[in-house]
Amino acid sequence: MYFLEAKDVVKQFANHRALNHVSIRVPEGKIFGLLGPNGAGKTTLIRIINRITAPDSGVVYFNGRESRAEDIYQIGYLPEERGLYKKMKVGEQAIYLAQLKGLSYMVARERLMRWFDKFDIMPWWNKKLEELSKGMQQKVQFIITVIHEPSLLIFDEPFSGFDPINAEILKKEILELKQAGHTIIFSTHNMASVEEICDEIALINRSEVVLSGNVSEVRERYKTNNYTLHLRNSLTDMPAYCHILSEKERDGVYEIRLHKEEEFSNSALISDLAKQNEILSFVEEIPSMNDIFIKVVSDSNSQQS
Repeated sequence: MYFLEAKDVVKQFANHRALNHVSIRVPEGKIFGLLGPNGAGKTTLIRIINRITAPDSGVVYFNGRESRAEDIYQIGYLPEERGLYKKMKVGEQAIYLAQLKGLSYMVARERLMRWFDKFDIMPWWNKKLEELSKGMQQKVQFIITVIHEPSLLIFDEPFSGFDPINAEILKKEILELKQAGHTIIFSTHNMASVEEICDEIALINRSEVVLSGNVSEVRERYKTNNYTLHLRNSLTDMPAYCHILSEKERDGVYEIRLHKEEEFSNSALISDLAKQNEILSFVEEIPSMNDIFIKVVSDSNSQQS
């Protein structure tokens, strides 16, 4: 089941078309990566999903029906540009913002105390926000985003400003939210994070979706049929269906990169090589999401130029 769908969404700003017939499908209980270069249209789509702005045409479906105004209470949104009050005490404004999302004072305080303790920021409860480091401010913003336990969570560059340790803590929390049944839209430029936590992705470039699908299937779709092997001896008799890209020797071990024709199986290649050599390792080179991102965006830009 798709928890959220955007169908054929168009948004025009003066002389700039921010979204050009964009459609995405976000599966329930999954992490959906919304990717794209700066200015591609991601933030505009997120603002439409949040009902901050309306599309010129197209429809957004929320939990199987057209989106309604009250759906915002089932959405938690962490924008890239954070917006807390710097002169206000941390705990005080966290309770205030939680109440705006429909929680009672007592429930808000109970949940916030639990989260503050979990993130080890309880000593800062009565401090003004401006007294906190950027990383601590980010933690507070994250807590306020999830405190009302919404069905849909939208994180726009959630790791921005975090050191590697705190980024890993936040990543763990996002995965736990998924395990608890939340549907998550995750917008980022960090492709390593996409590979680690996203189930599905959509890549927007120049206001249009240029790639979408399951992360593993997308990586499989763009595989190069290149392989890296470590062998006991140099190859003297190559199978006709592959050719060497590079070869180097170190401490008596030969590292060989080769390209194989797609119609021949890995099993056939291993079998043919094993007849003449001892295979120490055999690794298929699957492109990273970063490689795919660069290739798809570059190809899209070339086609649109």
